[in-house]
Amino acid sequence: MQGGPAALAGFAAVLLLGALRVPIGIAMALVGAAGALLLGGWSQASYILANLPFEAVATPGMEIVPLFIFMGVFASVSGLSHNLYAAVSAALGHFRGGIAMATVGASAAFGAICGSSLATAATIGRAAMPEMRARGYADSLSAASIAAGGTLGVLIPPSILIVLYAILTGQSIGALFAAALVPGLIATLLYMGAIALQVRLKPDLAPPSPPIGRRERLAAFARIWDAALLIFVVIGGLYGRVFSPTEAASVGAAGALLITAARGRLTRKALVSGIAETAGMTGMVFLILIGASLFNYFIELTRVTGEITAMIEASSLPPLAVIFLIVVFYVALGCFMDSLSMVLLTVVPAYQLVTGLGYDPVWFGVLVVMVAEIGLITPPIGMNLFVIQGVTPGLRLGTIIAGILPFIGVDLMRIALVALFPALALALPRLLGLM
Repeated sequence: MQGGPAALAGFAAVLLLGALRVPIGIAMALVGAAGALLLGGWSQASYILANLPFEAVATPGMEIVPLFIFMGVFASVSGLSHNLYAAVSAALGHFRGGIAMATVGASAAFGAICGSSLATAATIGRAAMPEMRARGYADSLSAASIAAGGTLGVLIPPSILIVLYAILTGQSIGALFAAALVPGLIATLLYMGAIALQVRLKPDLAPPSPPIGRRERLAAFARIWDAALLIFVVIGGLYGRVFSPTEAASVGAAGALLITAARGRLTRKALVSGIAETAGMTGMVFLILIGASLFNYFIELTRVTGEITAMIEASSLPPLAVIFLIVVFYVALGCFMDSLSMVLLTVVPAYQLVTGLGYDPVWFGVLVVMVAEIGLITPPIGMNLFVIQGVTPGLRLGTIIAGILPFIGVDLMRIALVALFPALALALPRLLGLM
């Protein structure tokens, strides 16, 4: 069995193993190794098993992953997330639905430190959900705002998923970070717009809150100076070419550790726990990367990408229609897989197909990450939905799903905008001279 049938059988086998609760990294590794054995024989299979796992994690630039994870972990330990949430709440809380909007804004700010959607959703959820319940907000709006806001951690730089896309496809991390910034800000504004529209149509979702005094508001903003400085130094230094991506990640990790120490929270227990959490998350990412490298080698052996490209050229489909089909495929796949596994499982053949059609790889990377975001909030396997349920006592999954639909709608709107107008993603990196 060769070509398309072999590739489809491989994808089906990975999904089946995933349904049987086999970790996705191991599932991809098993299918990739078995496929290489069947298509290439013992010598080829033994060669890739001896070399690809090392090459997958020893690629130059991979040191960024544990550094940014470390930065996010200690940003949470230091209490930066709580201060960011309090500051944005002070600015927006007096509007109807303002606390939910503040949740989205705080998620965007924390995402600029954390780089992980699940960590953003869990951290902001612990601070925001009790506050919105205390103010009479409907659980559906509250939980959905946190789940949707959490997806900004995947898109707004520094994003672990963007780093991995850059490493797998050989693209500039700085260019991708810059390209993701404007779509990330658009996402934040659209989420806030979705909240404003919902509370206008259904005022009982969010009762008005009393205004906060000017002195309290200034005090709330004063408490985030260290978080703002950390974001400015890391992202500004990267965009201004003061740092390389690795140096920016190192400065961010050291900065988060220093802030934790300055706030008196760097106890021995917190240090050991933070390092253990960083190691665990890094190990999970590396295991998935190893599995993805083996599986992608098997896909290359099937030559299915060339077959699909030839089929598309023969069908005379316009390139934009191909992009539409890829987006539909990713949205559907996101209903059953987490974003990291989904992207690493498919990005190499999709990248080859799209660049073969003449599309910009940086633009495609941003598009892929945006579509992966939707997978984080789409049932039945929207990981952010389960994270919010896990940190909120008495919250039903059906309640979150009922509130998430408007946010999925504006996500689809944003994807259409970036697909139709690539300059939304490419203007900033070109202006900064990063591409």
